[in-house]
Amino acid sequence: MPSQEEVYERHAELYDRLIRCEDYQGNLPKAIEEILPTAGLDIIDLGAGTGRLERMLAPRARSLRAFDSSGHMLKVAETSLRSMGLKNWQVQVADHRQLPAADASADLVVSGWSFSYLSVWGDRSQLEAGWGEVERVLRPGGTVIFIESLGTGHPAPIRLEHLSDYYAWLDEKGFASRQILTDYRFKNVHEARELVGFFFGEQMAAGVETEILPEFTGLWWLKP
Repeated sequence: MPSQEEVYERHAELYDRLIRCEDYQGNLPKAIEEILPTAGLDIIDLGAGTGRLERMLAPRARSLRAFDSSGHMLKVAETSLRSMGLKNWQVQVADHRQLPAADASADLVVSGWSFSYLSVWGDRSQLEAGWGEVERVLRPGGTVIFIESLGTGHPAPIRLEHLSDYYAWLDEKGFASRQILTDYRFKNVHEARELVGFFFGEQMAAGVETEILPEFTGLWWLKP
């Protein structure tokens, strides 16, 4: 199993195969729309990766700017967006703590499975630096939505140990939150074990017995 850093720098296409299997019931886009209808909004996505949220948001947005520190991942996102025939988007390599975006230029700042790395790979000071940029680019009355895992392969939501400080930070900032199911559905058990082993490790893969893998996801939102 490659490290997460290696996944993001070298294995974008395999990673994209995995995430395309998640949320087969379509609960995540529904939850986002319930928090904030996205039609006509100017949106910034932090940590866009291979374009998971872009595929949901770009068709409805006025504009969508997708930032990620990995150009390797963004190449897959760009290919995906081009295939959709849309022209309201741009992708750019950028750090959460130094965004190439004008002040007050976004109605919605969203970050899925990414903003937490400022804590995991850094500390609270890095989270605050990123948060300062979020506040800078957000328009008055704008909304922030952060999305993060609440456990893979578990029968109920859990707060992951390595994200404990990030969850605490979100609580301290006063984010509202909700939990949803975003189960994976693979073509068959063989594909499930292949992709689960690639990202989550062989121990989890060995326990996969069906093409469905439970996944819980949390959404946190705030109007600063």
